[in-house]
Amino acid sequence: MRLEDIYQYFENPPPTYLCQELAVCYILYVLLQGESYGTELIQKLETEYTTYRLSDTVLYSAIKFLEDEKAITGYWKKLEGRGRPRRMYQVSPQWQTQAQDLANLWQQYISKRTN
Repeated sequence: MRLEDIYQYFENPPPTYLCQELAVCYILYVLLQGESYGTELIQKLETEYTTYRLSDTVLYSAIKFLEDEKAITGYWKKLEGRGRPRRMYQVSPQWQTQAQDLANLWQQYISKRTN
């Protein structure tokens, strides 16, 4: 390590990977805006929040948790311009209120990091 490395770290910090708790809140935040699929969730995060990343492992364990809780439902859909069908996810009607509460936690978390 050199002194320049320290300055470089703070000028261009490495991305922060979401833990499962944050991933759950982020997923619900996106799905409340409309249905989505796994790869798209990762791409949206990297586009809209450039300093954050979401690993496949954390994403799909968060999705499994949400499906087990009956918070989201999934179905297969063939998307135009895509090869194979995608597993689309949406928030369950009975989970709208709780999903909004958790999505608000994501928004609060992000706003504290960007201010």
